[in-house]
Parts: sequence; C-alpha cells; structure tokens
Amino acid sequence: VQLVQSGGGLVQPGGSLRLSCAASGFTFSTSAMTWARQVPGKRLEWVSSIYSDGSTYYTDPVKGRFTISRDNEKNTVYLQMNSLKPEDTAVYYCYADPLFKTRLWGQGTQVTVAS
Repeated sequence: VQLVQSGGGLVQPGGSLRLSCAASGFTFSTSAMTWARQVPGKRLEWVSSIYSDGSTYYTDPVKGRFTISRDNEKNTVYLQMNSLKPEDTAVYYCYADPLFKTRLWGQGTQVTVAS
C-alpha cells in the first residue's frame, strides 16, 4: 500500500510543472485524492482534491492555474501547475482517503519557482 510521487523540480516564474502520484495496494477509483503543500516553518496547506465522482476543488490562490485530474486505469492522480509563482514554492504531498481506511501519504516532492 503506497503512494509514489514524481515530477517537481525547479522552474522559472510563469512556467509549468506536472506532479504525478501513483497508487497501489488499495481501491484507487473510490478514493478521494488530494494535493497539499508545505513551506518550511509553516503549516500544511490544502491545495486541491478530486473525488471518485470526478468533482474537483481548489484553494483560491491556485484557481485557474492548477488542474487536478485522475486516471483510474493507471491508478494515478496528477496536478498540472501552470503560471507558477515564487509563492508556489513548497514541498508538495499527495494523499489518499480510501473508503473505511486510514489516510495514505506520498513521500513529498519539492517544487521551486525561481529565476
């Protein structure tokens, strides 16, 4: 049972990145999937969630710039991040809320937006 993240890295302001989070060991299709981020010394910030019915939700600072999606065939959730800003710099985590099971976390991936 795990979530394995990929993507991230260093990008210039205005650039794009796509994060991936591959799931295994649980029923992905019925699980709510979420991206959150954390800056050192600050609290974890919820970024976006996608539910089993495909409904999506975003925190206001990323609306119109980030897109969450899921591929139930590949058991993977994505976060497409466009028009990145320096304030988007953080460690990004995905987590899963499987039905009737404990929340599962990915390992985190660094996103740095700087020129």
